[in-house]
Amino acid sequence: MFNELDDATARGRLLTCLDVPRWADDVLAGRPYDDLDQVEARMVAAAATITDDELERALARHPRIGERADAARHDAGHSTREQAGVDGDDEDVAARLAAGNRAYEARFDRVFIIRAAGRDAHEVLDELGRRLGNGDGAERAETLDQLTQIALLRAREVLG
Repeated sequence: MFNELDDATARGRLLTCLDVPRWADDVLAGRPYDDLDQVEARMVAAAATITDDELERALARHPRIGERADAARHDAGHSTREQAGVDGDDEDVAARLAAGNRAYEARFDRVFIIRAAGRDAHEVLDELGRRLGNGDGAERAETLDQLTQIALLRAREVLG
């Protein structure tokens, strides 16, 4: 269980969930936890205070949706599993995702992030299109929410 891990190991596992050192330290400071639900509640609360610089750092660990993860730069194992339902081998889907990614990056100056686990390519494309219409503040909030959802999924893998 998470409580029994030494600090360095626990911190390392948390950083694979969300690469924000202050966030990981905040979650660590809450130990011991009674169960994973308490850990997740602390993770959500700590994520709510992520700064723009921390958000940028965290996003750098994620590949563009529909692209293969670069093991040196991204959490490749997690990203590959999470994006399994997004078929980047379908040429039409790949072209639409690439165009959507470019439009999103031009609009918001950051990579489009979405919890892809459990979604197919069409759902991702629909969300991408919808979110392109968001204002800056609303989209920052959605980006942070999606990163938090991804962190919670990863935590169930690495902390459970």
